[in-house]
Amino acid sequence: MDKTSTRTEKQIAANILKGSLGNMIEWFDWYVYASFAIYFSAAFFPAENKTAELLSTAAVFAVGFLMRPLGSFVMGRFADRKGRRAALTLSVTIMATGSLIIAVTPTFKSIGVWSPIILVATRMFQGLSLGGEYGTSATYLSEMASPKRRGFYSSFQYVTLISGQLFALLVQIVLQNVLTNAQLFAFGWRIPFVIGAFGAVGVLWLRLSMEESDQFEARNKNSKKAGTLTLLAKYPKQFFTVVGLTFGGTIAFYAYTTYLQKFMINTTGLNTRVVSVINFFALLIMLILQPIFGHLSDKIGRKPLLLWFGIGGTVFTVPIFSLLAHVHSPWAAFFLMLAGVVIVSGYTSINAIVKAELFPTEIRALGVGFPYGLTVALFGGTVEYVALWLRSVNMESLFFWYVALASLVSLVVYWHMLETSTASEINVDSVPATSANPAVKNGEAVQ
Repeated sequence: MDKTSTRTEKQIAANILKGSLGNMIEWFDWYVYASFAIYFSAAFFPAENKTAELLSTAAVFAVGFLMRPLGSFVMGRFADRKGRRAALTLSVTIMATGSLIIAVTPTFKSIGVWSPIILVATRMFQGLSLGGEYGTSATYLSEMASPKRRGFYSSFQYVTLISGQLFALLVQIVLQNVLTNAQLFAFGWRIPFVIGAFGAVGVLWLRLSMEESDQFEARNKNSKKAGTLTLLAKYPKQFFTVVGLTFGGTIAFYAYTTYLQKFMINTTGLNTRVVSVINFFALLIMLILQPIFGHLSDKIGRKPLLLWFGIGGTVFTVPIFSLLAHVHSPWAAFFLMLAGVVIVSGYTSINAIVKAELFPTEIRALGVGFPYGLTVALFGGTVEYVALWLRSVNMESLFFWYVALASLVSLVVYWHMLETSTASEINVDSVPATSANPAVKNGEAVQ
């Protein structure tokens, strides 16, 4: 019997909530950078050309992502050896500290080149935190969830991720209506970084009161091999499956969410405030879809939803972006963005549980986080930079095809992979695989 069954649904939900709220704050801190880049880019990277300023801030956004593989390795190893709760508490502390540093960093005019240097160093620091957050959070939610509701509960990783982005947009909308443009460019952009830093203080005690997962307590506590590269090397198929799973999903997610805000301003030509509202409501609907899709995966399996994203992303990405580039109506822009995030939800809602189901407990946080961190660093974090660079050389339409091709690559992976909900390592975490229990081994169903 799975040991999570000894907890009531109320206890499970309480632990999921505590872990998820911390995740929300981490992603809020991360996304306020992208949301407010249009206001603070000139403060750190003064330039006459607006696209050049945005390219500079997008490059720093990408640099933060480059730290994520290191963060996923260090924090994943820590989580597999010392516990999921300890790793999650450490990551939110690091992220909050980084946000506070950005909030008080002087501008380029005040301290010269030290200003962008501090910004880059801080984003690298935050990237380290966020790299560890994903794998550890995915692991904790999957292990804490009741067996028949793992898809539903693990979907809250992206519920809180999107909540963090929504919170960042909400703060932006409020500040846009309370402050003038001049005030936003002068000091208003610092406010959300302060909010994120102090919001983490309340989250810390929540994460400290979280229960550790039974799987970790049973299998990792006394294991000297837990969280090592030597152990991870025994799961090459699972490692590269995570890379393939993530490749198309991360490119499409950042294209349809983070970058789309700038696309609607620079290419479509919509007002900044209108774009913020469009993003807010499209992402709100996306947030609602996550647990619905997650629950659906508990009923019909994970693979159909992955195929939904793979096919939809491949076929509809180019038409959606091409139409969005020429529309003039905010409503048309909203529905086109909505179509994109509905497609991407097939990936976002269940990608955490799919990856967690591939690895045994003693290597799960590292196995989920490290290949994910590598893939996101190379492809997810560079989405904005690639898009803006192609725009700067008048080849923006190539970006649409880039996103579609990435979706196609992942579609091939989805098509050939097993249904993880029935070939799950989590199902045997509390019962070591023996001749009497051969149902699952190394993430594959034994026929």
